[in-house]
This record gives sequence, C-alpha cells and structure tokens, in this order.
Amino acid sequence: MNTLSHAAPASKPVVLIPACNRMIGAHPFHVAGKKYIDAVRLGGCLPLIVPFVHSTEVDELLDHADGVLLTGSPSNVHPSHFGEEVHDTTLPLDIDRDAWTLPLIPRALQRGIPLFAICRGFQEANVALGGSLYQAVQEVPGQRDHRGATDGTAEAQYAFAHEVHVEVGGLLASIVDQPEFQVNSVHGQGVKKLAPGLRVEARAPDGLVEAFSMPDAQSFNLCVQWHPEWQAAHNPISLKLFKAFGAACQSFRDRHREPHHDPDR
Repeated sequence: MNTLSHAAPASKPVVLIPACNRMIGAHPFHVAGKKYIDAVRLGGCLPLIVPFVHSTEVDELLDHADGVLLTGSPSNVHPSHFGEEVHDTTLPLDIDRDAWTLPLIPRALQRGIPLFAICRGFQEANVALGGSLYQAVQEVPGQRDHRGATDGTAEAQYAFAHEVHVEVGGLLASIVDQPEFQVNSVHGQGVKKLAPGLRVEARAPDGLVEAFSMPDAQSFNLCVQWHPEWQAAHNPISLKLFKAFGAACQSFRDRHREPHHDPDR
C-alpha cells in the first residue's frame, strides 16, 4: 500500500506566505520575517513560505492554500501600479513580489480563501483591487508622520504609536469587541484612494485608513496597516486577529479538503 498517496491531509490548515526578494551580499534570496511565521502558528495554522512564482502559476499554487498571509516589508509597492512615478528613489522596491502578489490577491478572494494582509500587504491589497497610495504620508497636509523610529531597538520601532478607531458594525469590530486600541506605526505609504468594494474597518486619529475588508468576498479577509504580528503572543488584540484568521482557514480547509479514502483499510 502506498501510504503517501492515501494519507489524510495534515490536520492544520496551510497558510501561504509570499516571500520578499532580497540581495544578501552578491546573491538573491527569498526571505520572510520569523515574526509572521510565529504569528501564523499562533492561529493554529501551518505556515508555508512561498518564493517568487509566475503569474500563470498562481492558481495552481492556490489549489494548495487554506489561507494567505501577506507580510510587511521594507520595500514599497511600485507606484507604476497606481499610475504614478517613484517619489523617493532611495526607498526599496520589490518588483518581483509585486509581479505575483498583485494577481494573487483578487484570485484568492474570488476563491473564498481567507486573506490576512499586514502593512505592505495591506497596501498591496488596495492597489491590486484598484486603489491608490500616498507614497509619503508624512508630506500630506493634515496627516501625521506614521514612520517608526529607525535609530533605536526593534522594541522602540514597534512600540505603540497611536490609537485606531474601529468602525461600528464591521469585521474588525466583531473580532476585537472594543471601539479603539493602541497600535504600532511603521509605514511611510498609506491609502490614498480606497479600492472599489472595500470597507473601512478602522482609522488613525488623523483619519488615515488603518484597516479595511471586502465585505462581499466569500470568506474572511482583513487588511491592517499596523503590525499585529509583533510580539503577538503578548498582545490580546493580535491574538484575537490571528485566532480569527486561523479559524477561517480551518473552516475553509474543512469545507474543501476531504480526507482521502483508503480502500485498503
């Protein structure tokens, strides 16, 4: 009996985590932050880091996904995807990540695969669905500087920076069950025009969109501008978010991945 071909699927839902592309020395690498992997595990899921794939391979990849987590990154979404020139050429870009995560997002939503997007992932989702971004929020009149500290420790960079005000009646409100809470702030870009069909889930005190969802999608989807993965195990709000995402991934898996029948048993 071939035990591999008749094995039941793993008990944990599989969450795809697209990698960033980084030069380390003279060589290109695919990388993903450990804090995101740890946070996915907190939600009861099995994290799977995925390197660059061609847009023609996205659907084949999604055949194996019970959820998708889009991570933050030092790199920005290339502004050509929302009709602008690069504002600051000193900031990093990742055109290879753009090339497949932007097609990935609408396809995942169309399939009803749970989606959780963080920081760059939040910005990717808005752009992929037809929205645009401020390339430098700190230069926009009436907006605060949302960038994190860069001259200290990671603890200082990811310390609470401001509160977010949760919109009544949305998905985020149903998860956190409180009208406001404190978040970190480590981003230069931000939502300029929200994509059609998206709902604001939370705003910063200056009105900048901090979370959104697509309420008409078939399954859980939530995009947040802050970093809930940072020390998630010690943050009650983060735990609620990753548990909700994990539960949605488990539900998707239970509906779509029936255990294989073993005729020899």
